[in-house]
Amino acid sequence: MMTRLDVRVRAAEPEDQPALTAIFNQPSVAEGTLQMPHTSLAERRERFKPDATVRSLVAEADDQVVGVGGLHLESRRRAHVGWIGMGVDERYQGQGVGGMLVRALLDLADNWYNLRRVELTVFCDNLPAVHLYEKHGFAIEGRHTAFAYRNGDFADAYSMARLRNEPQIALQQDT
Repeated sequence: MMTRLDVRVRAAEPEDQPALTAIFNQPSVAEGTLQMPHTSLAERRERFKPDATVRSLVAEADDQVVGVGGLHLESRRRAHVGWIGMGVDERYQGQGVGGMLVRALLDLADNWYNLRRVELTVFCDNLPAVHLYEKHGFAIEGRHTAFAYRNGDFADAYSMARLRNEPQIALQQDT
């Protein structure tokens, strides 16, 4: 019987970079994302410099960072759109950490940025992630063939999106 984790989601801080580097360097996490394995802390710091168009969150459990998620904001004619990316420490996968991150990212998207559309890309063979996203209202919109090269072969990925429904305003007709 698995015990329920006590997970807290908070804003990512610069001092989280060593933990995030360790998570993304794990084989299953690197394989399930577009991150490269064996990335140094210096490379990770360069790639994840503070950026006003990205809200980065981390999940903490057992007094350590066990997951990360980011909401990336689009601009101009796509200012109503954001996209998410995330990774969870392989020792904590399947324990609700990913769900907590998705819920926190969608709360930001809906209640703070008023985004209408949230997008993501997920490898087709990452069935637990596909199920997680579907559970949170995402739908598969398309398939990218040979989307990325990993482990010596090309892998396909799904484009998924979640559209926030706007309330319909009933128009009264003049009679």
